[in-house]
Amino acid sequence: MIHFDLAGLKEKQKKLTAESENENFWSNQENAKKILREKKSVENKIEEYESMASIVDDIETLIELAEEEGDVSLVDEIKTTYEDATNKVEELRIKVLLDGPYDANNAIISIHAGSGGTDAQDWASMLLRMYTRWCESKNYKVQLIDLQDDVEAGIKSATLRVEGENAYGYLKNEKGVHRIVRISPFDSGARRHTAFASLDVMPEIEDDAAIEINPEDLRIDTYRASGAGGQHVNTTDSAIRITHIPTNIVATCQNERSQHQNRETAMKVLMSKLVELKEKEQKATLEELQGDYSQITWGSQIRSYVFHPYSLVKDHRTEAETGNVQAVMDGKLDYFINEKLKRRD
Repeated sequence: MIHFDLAGLKEKQKKLTAESENENFWSNQENAKKILREKKSVENKIEEYESMASIVDDIETLIELAEEEGDVSLVDEIKTTYEDATNKVEELRIKVLLDGPYDANNAIISIHAGSGGTDAQDWASMLLRMYTRWCESKNYKVQLIDLQDDVEAGIKSATLRVEGENAYGYLKNEKGVHRIVRISPFDSGARRHTAFASLDVMPEIEDDAAIEINPEDLRIDTYRASGAGGQHVNTTDSAIRITHIPTNIVATCQNERSQHQNRETAMKVLMSKLVELKEKEQKATLEELQGDYSQITWGSQIRSYVFHPYSLVKDHRTEAETGNVQAVMDGKLDYFINEKLKRRD
């Protein structure tokens, strides 16, 4: 059962407001920004609840008016207002589910082509477009951190930073293997092919105290960036690759304009990966987790996208499905994201 604690939210709002009015509030700017974001998130939830409650009051008033005056012309208005209220309840219900420790954070997503050759690389580029479109529909800011394209077609990998409230909370369950079935545009015989790509999703961690990193455990390499990004990309060794030696976790960035900016962004990605690793230590040994990071295993797809011989997108965890493949590829992912959030597993 989902419980909306309005009283608790209002109490939290008071506490955060008091903190923001403290004379030393801006002495720690990063912490101040974090508090303001949390305050805004709490206030938004309260406003949405009050807006929804107002609509419910309007419905009750309309029903009473229709009954008193016997006015059947109000039925359509009542239905429309009821549908509006139902939609707002569902939206608020989903937001209440985003109560994890990092759900409110920005997200870092990485897409990797898997088995399937050129088709897999093309599929990875299609997923990049799909998630970018979804982010745009949410008014999230998308920053391309790293892109490894292929001379033949598609991409080998891409890493994006998604900035916006609850970005990680919404995207966290998209992590996994995504499978496509279609007539391959790269097969001269026009045969049906299956290809795979994986999506990794991590919260962006802004608190450096979340995990300690020994500088001696890092290997930092610079190299000449490749691909799109402007003339400077091809003429300077500005790209950065940071390897955390104990876990063999690698973070790269090549799309910023300076080596310093690339290093800063790559460190954020590395921090997020290490925090994710720390979270998983409760479920497995460090050695097992290192194995997970060093290789990708296919065959455990979370979702299938079938373009031929029929049109179907199906999530294998929730059984949610739709026949409108093109809409999904254009970023209409809320149905699948929300259905998984409702399961809370």
